[in-house]
Amino acid sequence: MALTATPTPGKLLLSPADHTLIMIDFQSQMAFATKSIDPVALRNNAALVASAAAGFGVSTILTTVAEKSFSGPMFSEVTEPFPGQALLDRTSMNTWEDAAVIAEVNRIGKPRIVLAGLWTSVCIVGPALSAIDQGFEVYVIADACGDVSTEAHERAVERMVQAGARPMTSLQYLLELQRDWARGETYELTTGIAKKFGGGYGLGIIYAKTMFGAHEG
Repeated sequence: MALTATPTPGKLLLSPADHTLIMIDFQSQMAFATKSIDPVALRNNAALVASAAAGFGVSTILTTVAEKSFSGPMFSEVTEPFPGQALLDRTSMNTWEDAAVIAEVNRIGKPRIVLAGLWTSVCIVGPALSAIDQGFEVYVIADACGDVSTEAHERAVERMVQAGARPMTSLQYLLELQRDWARGETYELTTGIAKKFGGGYGLGIIYAKTMFGAHEG
């Protein structure tokens, strides 16, 4: 039977209103031992994700582990886009086992969970597998996660994918929230975040706009 294509987005694509972003343990002590990604790239990607979520009004939970006693403050790049938002501090390595976090997940009430944080094999695998087990759809922003080795990070991502999680990247997350350059109300937001945190792509936007006034769409 012939299929009929329509100009509509696939159901597996994210939109700003259909998910909760949980940013986990972007803290000094956790970053010191992270070796799978350069710390500058990690901070940049975390900033891109946080800025995108805040700009598009995504429901976002910021959570730390033993902030005062051991792990230290959350990256300012993550907290600054959410001024005044409380950080949910935990004792559990698995965010999904923390009652305060789960109360917030339930209050928000979204069926999809997007995860980013440190470390991939512990603090991301735990909530990913737990949320999937409870029927949530889970997405993992892989380049806004890190671990003590490349091996640890990659095996963790594989384990989550085998369980049904969907990996993506930080820039992909931003562009999936925008998805259409005709959405003028968030055009400057998206290109502004890309210019600041989007690496070579951001440089290309700066060049094109400066040299010949190019405009996506």
